[in-house]
Amino acid sequence: MMQLGISFISGIIFALGLVISGMTNPDKVIGFLDITGNWDYSLMFVMIGAISVTFVMFKVLTKKKPYCGEEHFLPTKKEVDKKIIIGSALFGIGWGMTGVCPGPGFVNLATNESAAFLFIISLLVGMILFKFTESHWS
Repeated sequence: MMQLGISFISGIIFALGLVISGMTNPDKVIGFLDITGNWDYSLMFVMIGAISVTFVMFKVLTKKKPYCGEEHFLPTKKEVDKKIIIGSALFGIGWGMTGVCPGPGFVNLATNESAAFLFIISLLVGMILFKFTESHWS
């Protein structure tokens, strides 16, 4: 139960950070990604802050046993393959076209706007399609 509570509180803090930073506003994200137009560099500070805190905390916390679990579940795969390249490209194209990635997409459900629901439905359909076609990528 404690693990569920901490996960919920962490999710709320993450969602608030996304809202406060502007990451849930597709126009702001597209403005950040448009470096050849009217570039909005403000999200660069959000990313630098997030990367800095994550880098330091990852180094510190992965040396200890998790507070609410038996072990850390870290990726073991080290090589870059076509699944990583294609998945990254699709993610980047989708993010650039919509200005939304999965985290802010879920937070945007709280706005009750149809675009947020359409994004999440599309995300889930894409995940299901991948599951059905995964064997062809291996």
